[in-house]
Amino acid sequence: MRVSIYSTAIETFLPILRNLSEILARGQQHFIASGRNPEELMQCRLAPDMFPLAKQVQQACDKARNAAARLADIAPTDAANAERTVDELQALIGQTIRYIEAIPASAYEGAESRISELPLPGRRMLTVNGLQLARDWMVPNFYFHVVIAYGILRHNGVDLGKRDFLAHAVAYIRQLD
Repeated sequence: MRVSIYSTAIETFLPILRNLSEILARGQQHFIASGRNPEELMQCRLAPDMFPLAKQVQQACDKARNAAARLADIAPTDAANAERTVDELQALIGQTIRYIEAIPASAYEGAESRISELPLPGRRMLTVNGLQLARDWMVPNFYFHVVIAYGILRHNGVDLGKRDFLAHAVAYIRQLD
């Protein structure tokens, strides 16, 4: 069985971005119900040396958008990452989803063997084929930032569980007789 790059990356990013939007909305609702300013969420962190929530969401969107572009052999776009409110983060997630959905699945044909170079800090370069880029770099980095955002929300009292993180997978669950 052959698994496509589209399935490996794009069909991973889209439902998880939608879940991220939902858990972010739940965080905003929780802060409002608790009498806290929901914009406080933007600077919440899991640890002092980790990015705050706003940057985690921005990074997740950047990873998904840049992976889609690189894998489709389109020049990646840079985002301003200037979101300062939860509503602006929600808009960013929506823009990211629309950007990814606008790239036709056919654009990813042959991506698994296409070489991609990604400049890294410290004058380093990541050189990988499309399969390695998706499987070993972009998808894990994407999940890392989404999981940290989830952790920040949980750490701040938002009532979330594994089912919320994996909400898209509920469609595959069936009741046994």
